Amino acid sequence: MKEADCYDKSTNGVVVMVEPYSQTEQIQQVVYRILDANLDRAREGLRIIEEWCRFGLNNAQLAAQCKKERQEIAHWHTAELRAARNTPGDPGTDLTHPQEEQRTSIKSLLQANFCRVQEALRVLEEYSKLYNPNMGKACKQMRYRIYTLESTLMGRHRQQLLLRSRLYLVTSPGDKLLETVEAALKGGLTLVQYRDKTADDTVRLQQAKKLRQLCHDYGAIFLVNDRLDLALAVDADGVHLGQQDLPIAIARELLGPHRLIGRSTTKAAEMQAAIAEGADYVGVGPVYETPTKEGKAAAGLEYVSYAAKNCSIPWFAIGGIDPNNVNEVIDAGANRVAVVRSLMQAEQPTLVTQFFLSQLISRMKPELGMSYV
Repeated sequence: MKEADCYDKSTNGVVVMVEPYSQTEQIQQVVYRILDANLDRAREGLRIIEEWCRFGLNNAQLAAQCKKERQEIAHWHTAELRAARNTPGDPGTDLTHPQEEQRTSIKSLLQANFCRVQEALRVLEEYSKLYNPNMGKACKQMRYRIYTLESTLMGRHRQQLLLRSRLYLVTSPGDKLLETVEAALKGGLTLVQYRDKTADDTVRLQQAKKLRQLCHDYGAIFLVNDRLDLALAVDADGVHLGQQDLPIAIARELLGPHRLIGRSTTKAAEMQAAIAEGADYVGVGPVYETPTKEGKAAAGLEYVSYAAKNCSIPWFAIGGIDPNNVNEVIDAGANRVAVVRSLMQAEQPTLVTQFFLSQLISRMKPELGMSYV
C-alpha cells in the first residue's frame, strides 16, 4: 500500500490517507488467496486419505507416503500466502452440493478426497506460475505421484473387498436389471458382474455405466464379463474372462496392475493355470447343470472339494446354485458362491441375498493360504 498527503477541509488540516491497492497488487492478493485456499484443500484431503491408510489398512508405508506429500505441501504454505487469507469475505464458504454432504462407502470417501487433492494440485500448478515457478513444477510432479497413490490404494481396496465378498451376482438381461441389482446390494451384496451376450454395444455401454455407478454408490465391486473395452470405457473394477477369452497377461497389460481379473475354470488344470497366470480369483463350476451354460457338463461337488484343498486365491462355486442346494455346496468346502437366476429371477432379491450371506458367513471355513481383513 502507498501513503499520500491529502488536505481535509473539515478539519482545515492535513491528514495521511491510505490509497487502495494498485491493480497489480490486487491481482497479486487474489493469487495469494487462491494458492492459500488450495494448499489447505490439498493438505486436508491428504490427511483424510492418510487416516484410512493408517487406521483402516494398518499400512505404515502408504500412511508415510501421504504424510510426506503433506509435508511437501506445507513447505510451500508460507506466511506470506497465509496472510492473504480472508475467510469472512470468501463467498465460497457458503457453497455446497448434496453429494458433498454424505458418503455412501469408504471407497466413495477416498475417491472424493483423491479428486479434491488432484484438483487442488492442478490449481496450484497453474497459479503458482505467477508466484513461484519452482512451486508449479513441484505441484505438477506431486500430482503425478498422487495419481499413482490413488491407483495403488484403490487396487488394494478392491483386493480386500474381494477377500471379504461371499456372494457374487452375475447378471442376466431383463427389464428389472437395475432394480434387481440394487435390491441385492441393499441385502449386502458386494460383487456384481455385468453379463449380456446379446445386446447391442450402445445398450451395453449405457447399462454398464448405470450399474457401475450403482455399485460405486453401495461400495461394491463392479466387473464386466469378457469385454475389456467396455470395462475400460465405464471405469469398471475389472473383468471376468472365460477359457476362450484373452490371456490374463494381455488383460493385465491393458487394465493395469490394480484392477481385478477373474477366470472361469471347470477342472483342476484350468484352475492351476489361472493361478499361475495371475488371476485374482476363479470361478469353480458349473457345480450343477444350468441353462446359463447350456450343453456344459456339471463339474460337480468333487471339483468344489478340490478347490477347497488346492486353490490359493479367492474362488467362487458357480452353476445352478440356489437356496435349496447352497448348503450342499458349503458342505463340500465353498465359502463363496456366484449365482445368476437365484437372484435375477427372485421375487425378493434383498431377502434371498441375506439368506445366502447368512448361510455362507455362519459356516465359513479357514481357507488355504489366506487371511481375512
